[in-house]
Amino acid sequence: MVIGLGRFGGAVALTLERMGHEVLAADLDPRLVEEFAGEVTKAVEADCTDVAVLRQLGVADFEAAVVAIGTDIEASVLAVLALADVGLTNIWAKAVNENHARILERIGAAHVVFPEQRMGERVARLLNERLLDFIAFGDEFAIARLRAPEPIVGLPLMTSECRRKYKVTVVGVKRKGEDFIHAVPDTLVFPDDELVVSGRIPDIEEFSAI
Repeated sequence: MVIGLGRFGGAVALTLERMGHEVLAADLDPRLVEEFAGEVTKAVEADCTDVAVLRQLGVADFEAAVVAIGTDIEASVLAVLALADVGLTNIWAKAVNENHARILERIGAAHVVFPEQRMGERVARLLNERLLDFIAFGDEFAIARLRAPEPIVGLPLMTSECRRKYKVTVVGVKRKGEDFIHAVPDTLVFPDDELVVSGRIPDIEEFSAI
């Protein structure tokens, strides 16, 4: 179930539907409900802060629920509380700040996400033009796609010693017109190669700038 059909909630609902899941999407705005009616399994106009409404919708039988309400913090909190009251445990909720997140976690949200904050951080890192793609896992670790730094071009990975010198692991290499190559010690890095690397965020950023 997805509660709230704004940009974030709508994207979650449509993606889950495309992945083959049955999706019940709910919002108080009839225009949004009408917009998604033909895109998901079922779209309903409903007040999902009301436990009785959730029971009528059969939410207790669902595998998971996503509370995608953003600006109305009170409605977000009440929706999570109502979901917890009907017995749902796998609750994902969108938070707008740390205080909001702490409240959501204490009343029953198993997972709290900050989509705007995460996207802002990702865009900021990609703006340096050295990183081509970037996925952070928590505050420290990430996987990134970047252009091969000049100092390691022409060398096999065992010689460039990226892990020892730069504290990053080269996971794979993408060469124009060729399939993705899983990196091994004797993988040779060419001038226009794109590398997929993993490591601590500061180390990846430093590596991309050498």
